[in-house]
Amino acid sequence: MPSEPLILGFDTSAAHCAAALLSGDRVIAARAEDMGRGQAERLFPLLEQVLAEGGVNWADLDAIGVGVGPGNFTGIRISVSAARGLALALDIPAIGVNSFEAIALDLDHVAIPAVPGPRGQAYLAPEGQAPYLASSDELLEIMQDVPLATPDTDKLAPNIAKIAQSRLSDPNPLPPAPLYIKAADAAPPRDPAPVILPDDA
Repeated sequence: MPSEPLILGFDTSAAHCAAALLSGDRVIAARAEDMGRGQAERLFPLLEQVLAEGGVNWADLDAIGVGVGPGNFTGIRISVSAARGLALALDIPAIGVNSFEAIALDLDHVAIPAVPGPRGQAYLAPEGQAPYLASSDELLEIMQDVPLATPDTDKLAPNIAKIAQSRLSDPNPLPPAPLYIKAADAAPPRDPAPVILPDDA
């Protein structure tokens, strides 16, 4: 069993299911699968495959790193809920890492971390600014001055694990929480609410 802290990182914030096992500065095992749906059913089998490849089990883990978005609402909730449940069951910390941080970890040039959003838009995190959802027109204007850096699915989970490891010394880590940025694309039903008839009707 590795002597360095073992970190399991995973992410389902977009059309993928990704996981990685990190010990020190070494990625022991990593898997990433593209999928438009089914992350809830695939996540734990994938995590168990990564653990098996690393020759460890759940009890060997020292921390969980989890992607908190932005991205797909359902996907984010799947990962964050799983991470919080695992942390509670295993009595280890769960550390949330947003996609902008995971993207920036690999950057060796000036660029704005960007996560694809709905309808040609993208979530941006310019340095010194709060993350926001940019329109397609705004993206074209921004790219004239500075390139955008988008997620690499194969690197996402390893980077989440690496950032989580760097935060292990935080004395008061907060539980991972979803980073949504925008409200859900949900609307109230158009049909009127059902009417409850009295017993004598």
